[in-house]
Amino acid sequence: MYVGTLSFDLLLGDVRSLKEKRSVVRPIVAELQRKYSVSAAEVDHMDLYRRAGIGLAVVAGDAGHVSDVLDRCERLVAGRPEVELLSVRRRFHGDDD
Repeated sequence: MYVGTLSFDLLLGDVRSLKEKRSVVRPIVAELQRKYSVSAAEVDHMDLYRRAGIGLAVVAGDAGHVSDVLDRCERLVAGRPEVELLSVRRRFHGDDD
């Protein structure tokens, strides 16, 4: 079994309230879940309206599949024009851990 995780630190564009923040973050989380069958959620900067932290995890029996899904998820988030990707933290856990 292999587990991969990503943590995104995002700067949101022209957002002036927590309600507007939700309208930006929720579609990103939903698209990650729908397209790639990952577990994803907003996990950091809950009280700041121009910053967001999104975390996701994927589990598979093949290390290559986990790596491929993480790459695709990172490209999806980086390609969103309404957010600026400040940092990405990737972790990978395998049978030897």
